[in-house]
Amino acid sequence: MKYRIWTLSILTVFILSTVFLVGCPPRPKPGAGDDQVEPVAQLFDLTILHTNDVHARIREINKYGNTCTVEETESGSCIAGVARLATEIEKIRAEKENVLLLDAGDWFQGSLFYSLYKGQEAMTFMNILGYDAMTFGNHEFDGGVQALADFIKGINFPLVSASVDVDAEPLLADLVDDTYTLDMGGHKIGIFGITTVDVPLISNPGPNIKFLDQTETARETAAELTSEGADIIIMLSHSGYIKDQEIAGAVDGIDVIVGGHTHTYLSNVSEAAEGPYPTVVNSPDGDPVLVVQAKSWGRYLGDLEVSFNEDGVAEEWLGEPITIDQSIIPDPDVLAKVDSMASDVDRLSAVAIGETLTNLDGDEEICRHYESNLGNLIADAIYWETSTAGTELVFFNGGGIRAGVPKGTVTMAQMLEVMPFTDTVATLQMKGSDVKDLLEFGVSRAENPGNEGTGRFLQLSGGLYAWDPSAEVGARIVEVQVKNIEGNFEPLDPFRIYNVATSGFLRGGGDGYQILKDKSIDPYDFGRVISDVVVEFIELNSPLNYKTEGRIKRVGG
Repeated sequence: MKYRIWTLSILTVFILSTVFLVGCPPRPKPGAGDDQVEPVAQLFDLTILHTNDVHARIREINKYGNTCTVEETESGSCIAGVARLATEIEKIRAEKENVLLLDAGDWFQGSLFYSLYKGQEAMTFMNILGYDAMTFGNHEFDGGVQALADFIKGINFPLVSASVDVDAEPLLADLVDDTYTLDMGGHKIGIFGITTVDVPLISNPGPNIKFLDQTETARETAAELTSEGADIIIMLSHSGYIKDQEIAGAVDGIDVIVGGHTHTYLSNVSEAAEGPYPTVVNSPDGDPVLVVQAKSWGRYLGDLEVSFNEDGVAEEWLGEPITIDQSIIPDPDVLAKVDSMASDVDRLSAVAIGETLTNLDGDEEICRHYESNLGNLIADAIYWETSTAGTELVFFNGGGIRAGVPKGTVTMAQMLEVMPFTDTVATLQMKGSDVKDLLEFGVSRAENPGNEGTGRFLQLSGGLYAWDPSAEVGARIVEVQVKNIEGNFEPLDPFRIYNVATSGFLRGGGDGYQILKDKSIDPYDFGRVISDVVVEFIELNSPLNYKTEGRIKRVGG
């Protein structure tokens, strides 16, 4: 791959750092005798603002990641939104001397803004916010190569990736560089990007793009940047928190890793955090590598302040993600642009997407206790979406169905009422015995509509099960069968490993599904938004004629 370097010269001054930063202690300075006074070393202070996995959350959102209702807006419970991000970013730029704004990918996919604008909404607001660089997320490929190329042509900052080889893809070959360098405060800062190798399995990159090993690519690129004089190196990574730490401990030369993909919340003050901000890993040569991530949806703005010594090694650091909540007043000019684009989004919500010949039953008395034809539809759509991954069984919780659809025209607005949660498709593998335990948990409260926790009841595709509501909890599943490649049903094999798809909510332990959190093999929690999948499935298969067909049976009492 080529190493074409972007260069930007910025006139700045050194700052004598007297700020008390949290971090490792300064290294002892060699070579000074007792009778000599060694000059105080100057430190270069750099502020790194960063986002990841914004997922087209252009407007402010509620706690579920959905566009706020009028009532939620008036109650002051809404958070995030690019207009609030703009306010906070400009505030910090006015206060700090050396500031970079970086993104680790996945601005695409997740709201009707993306459904309508196919990445042009990300281009518009990333330009307004003034990003300095970004890298690919897997969802940047969801709309195909042309939409991605249009996005890159429109942004006024570099998209860099060393691990995504686009040389054989004519639409992208001249648009993406391996690295980007800029001069700031007497230092040469090198920035490069890497992306998960799973993109061909979970998105739509086409046949001409190659995804290279992240660790080896990081090693080669960091060495290349070092040889070209970069003394501070920042890696933008859409590979996940665990992978980022692995790379940090295996590769010399990287100083900061701005991560994404796993929607990880890091903090020094919150008990809900998955790790400290930054997470510090020593590279093989002993230098600290600062790993950061800022969860998702623009709910946080990562804010990392680092002081580098004259060799470009981080000596002191301080950081904590900034919560983009209702206390931040949205920038009025940015908000006006959001509202302008949102008018077309609102019209899209009324668009007809298909037709159903039967009522699609979303009554919770059905979806949380019995087979539902709407549950079948949603599960079948997920099965269709993940068929290339060899999916055999799909499970979707009845509590994720919040409305029904009457016979006739199906609109986008109706489907958003059915599935108001912007949850994503998750894929995994699971042992047959664990699948049975999963189903046991699903029916553990379903014998009585008055019970709490009935939303865990599972609708499914690719199989069938029978359960006895009169039996004791943990012993209610009396039959499980799985459809084979010939289309015939055969008994669940407790020792076999099955390919399973579900929602990211359930896979992460939602509705009490600790078994999915603990027993999943090779899980991936961040596929396409399920409501988008269902909409596309309806468009392709209308008119729908969904009925119940014996996928779930109640036997006994």
